[in-house]
Amino acid sequence: QVQLVESGGGLVQAGGSLRLSCAASGRTFSSYPMGWFRQAPGKEREFVTAISWSGASTYYANSVKGRFTISRDNAKNTVYLQMNSLKPEDTAVYYCAVSKFHDRPLETVVTRYDYDYWGQGTQVTVSS
Repeated sequence: QVQLVESGGGLVQAGGSLRLSCAASGRTFSSYPMGWFRQAPGKEREFVTAISWSGASTYYANSVKGRFTISRDNAKNTVYLQMNSLKPEDTAVYYCAVSKFHDRPLETVVTRYDYDYWGQGTQVTVSS
């Protein structure tokens, strides 16, 4: 059974930074791409970013490109999301997830249906 546990969320002012972590256990973590999604109240869960199993490739939604950075440490079974220059519209619950697909291009794994294990989420609130 795969378990994902996110941490690092909180309340921050616009322009500030947060770093989210996602600790994984249960599956061979290093063999699969990982992604971050977010869901604001009343909205669909949306793709934020993904990283390949090796960490060599990343892919970002246009809304966060240049502000967010995804990384992973396979030795620690952890994936990170560094969020800079935060905006009020970044307010959401952030979820990490494990992709179903070992080696598909990251730009093709951008829907929630491409991922089969999810964390419980961590709240990020950006005040204006």
